[in-house]
Amino acid sequence: MDRDRPIGVFDSGVGGLSILRALRAELPGEDFVYFSDAGHAPYGEKGEEFVSNRSLAIAVDLLEQHRIKGLVIACNTATAAAVHLVRARHTHLPVVGVEPALKPAAALTRTGHVAVLATRGTLSSAKFKALQESLKDQAEFVLVPCDGLAAAIEAHDEPRIRELCRRYTREACCFGTGPGEIDTLVMGCTHYPFAADVFRELLGPDVQLVETGQPVARQTRRLLEAQDLLNPAGSGRVQWHTTGSAQELQQAASRWLGL
Repeated sequence: MDRDRPIGVFDSGVGGLSILRALRAELPGEDFVYFSDAGHAPYGEKGEEFVSNRSLAIAVDLLEQHRIKGLVIACNTATAAAVHLVRARHTHLPVVGVEPALKPAAALTRTGHVAVLATRGTLSSAKFKALQESLKDQAEFVLVPCDGLAAAIEAHDEPRIRELCRRYTREACCFGTGPGEIDTLVMGCTHYPFAADVFRELLGPDVQLVETGQPVARQTRRLLEAQDLLNPAGSGRVQWHTTGSAQELQQAASRWLGL
């Protein structure tokens, strides 16, 4: 039955595990195939054409090899570059992308000032610029490209993670709850929630941290439900595939998801 088929989830590396975590919480009976393209990471520092080609190739692989019933592009950079291309090429397939959570942040901020930390590829994309433009009357967004942070999280390099988080939050300046201060931080890359404890330590308890996992999981449920593809009685199994180190993916899944 089509309901028994898995949901495909892919990212340039392990950052998409933050989305998978939210998906498994929202859809505990579903089976998943997680594809880490770590052999070609980081996407955020590659050109748009490269990312588009990789995204299309991975979508085909997941369809042909695993007969997925839905696809979650758990990468902001890949979503910006290729979600429209994947949808156009596979019109029958429910496809969910991720984008920095500017809309929730605009609704949450009290000061009207929001910092967006993301990859250079995401922040320079037409899709992101259109999203920012649509919300320009709701908040002021300070954009900070975070070169190297996703790679440091990928490598679980804690001193480097801390150094880069400190550097990029200082670049955003200045955080707080007073007039003109930034009271909301958008973690605009799926890797960054795994550095949430560091951001919290640096910024204090009054600054709100916003990620995209839960909205993505809810949208995935809606799309599958609309096509009668939900499988609430499944096993919740995850298959793992990577173009990089299988050991590193296994360690990350154990560290962050308890798998």
